[in-house]
Amino acid sequence: MTAPLPAEQVCYQLEPDLSSDEFVDVLRRSGLAARRPVEQPATIAGMLANADVLCTARVAGKLVGVARALSDFSYCTYLSDLAVDEAFQRRGIGRELLRRAHAAAGCHTNLILLAAPQAVAYYPRIGMTRHESCWITPASAAGLAAASPDGPVTD
Repeated sequence: MTAPLPAEQVCYQLEPDLSSDEFVDVLRRSGLAARRPVEQPATIAGMLANADVLCTARVAGKLVGVARALSDFSYCTYLSDLAVDEAFQRRGIGRELLRRAHAAAGCHTNLILLAAPQAVAYYPRIGMTRHESCWITPASAAGLAAASPDGPVTD
């Protein structure tokens, strides 16, 4: 395991005005870009504009991590993105981003997420419980094309 960074070296903050360019850049550096519509600027802008919580981690001003969540602030919070630059992983940044995003939405809410396949083993290690009954209706290409001027997202 890589040694954690001293807390004073990582600046965590709520950053509702995070730029699309910085967001896409950290998605690419984290490996999460393969599962996000990074080539569709209008979709990315909408993802950021409509997020209820955007928590960032910066080292020397450089964005190294982001947690993006949607919440009703009463019962549930959906963590839609947790991305940490691969060069900064295994240092506690993801865990702290998750903690801070949940706190911003209210720790009395249930925190829900869908794990990327390569991250499935991570979440139990930080205290989350796996839930076996989750269903998804994937976005259709036609629906995404109608909703986004950039065209459909393909997986």
